[in-house]
Amino acid sequence: MPLLTEEQLRAVGFKSIGSNVKISDKASIYNAGNIRIGNNVRIDDFVVLSAGAEGIEIGSYIHIAVYSCLIGAGRIELHDFANISSRVSIYSSSDDYSGETMTNPMVPDELKAVHHAPVQIGKHVIIGSGSVVLPGVTLHEGAAVGALSLINKDCEAFFIYAGVPAKKIKPRSTNLLQLETRMQQSQQVGAERSD
Repeated sequence: MPLLTEEQLRAVGFKSIGSNVKISDKASIYNAGNIRIGNNVRIDDFVVLSAGAEGIEIGSYIHIAVYSCLIGAGRIELHDFANISSRVSIYSSSDDYSGETMTNPMVPDELKAVHHAPVQIGKHVIIGSGSVVLPGVTLHEGAAVGALSLINKDCEAFFIYAGVPAKKIKPRSTNLLQLETRMQQSQQVGAERSD
């Protein structure tokens, strides 16, 4: 996967960008001035980031896999250690499907009823391949979503969800929090040794 160079990353015009950010040169980025990216982030081929006025905030230690998209006028937040598998779609805007209004971006706004709402992907959340997250949803810390799921309601912290629509299946282990602490301690020791 060819990656954008440091110079190319700066030229994109992100609102802010951290260190060790790896973005494929095949990713599509729209309204970069409304996108913040933390440290240690990987964004793969054919990912689409399309930020609205409220922006997209991507924390640190995050992977967004191939063919995924984050789109909409509402704010989208991915907190640290989130993992977005391939072909995941996260929407902060959605047309009205009732037939009471028209749909699609080529129709004048006054003939549509688009719903915009923020989406929050909490720390240590993992979303399986092919899943769809709808506007206004919060996936709380440590929630896990199985492949091909439709997330139309909030997901509780440290539970596993799956299905269409997604339903709570069982608790998820919190052991990863201990591993996070161990990783941070290891990095701190390494930083002290290099001083």
